[in-house]
Amino acid sequence: MKEKFLLILFYSASGSVRNLAHAIADGAEEYDLKVKLRTVPKISKDNKSINHDIPDSGEIYCTKEDLINCNGLAIGSPTRFGSMAAPLKYFLDSTGDIWSTNALENKPGIAFTSTGSMHGGQEVTIFNLITFMLHHGMIISGTPYSFTNLNKTKSGGTPYGPSHVENFNSSNELTKDEYEIAKNSGARLAQLIKKINA
Repeated sequence: MKEKFLLILFYSASGSVRNLAHAIADGAEEYDLKVKLRTVPKISKDNKSINHDIPDSGEIYCTKEDLINCNGLAIGSPTRFGSMAAPLKYFLDSTGDIWSTNALENKPGIAFTSTGSMHGGQEVTIFNLITFMLHHGMIISGTPYSFTNLNKTKSGGTPYGPSHVENFNSSNELTKDEYEIAKNSGARLAQLIKKINA
């Protein structure tokens, strides 16, 4: 029997989204769920991949097999004018073959993002990511207000998914509230994966 795992797929330019991804992983791993952190290569201005098949450092690139075999999915991207970043969209746009076989149907998922400014399009970007998951028939999980940090945060964190506001602390480092919201989201997603696959 294949080991169950959460796939955390993200693109990060400044490191903020990567930090959110690792916070989500921390939460999922507390529930003894295996986590695979994956990224996507940068692309050139004419939408062609410009990186080698294997990154020089950090997380490895996501494959379609990672998507097919995962038991749950967390997708993250920085905001680009209210939408996801082009490198992630380039990869997600290539998943029509997976969509046609319903490979992601009934798998739980969450979305997360980071912006440079407080009102930089976080919710719209998360909705863009959620829309991808809905088209694949996934079960979407938000961020409930039972996460007490969601009521206290002065920076990132939305009911739609974890987030970070970079100019709040002029850093890609998460605030305590942002970290806890992301970590709790990962823990909740792990619990959902285990319940669905029980």
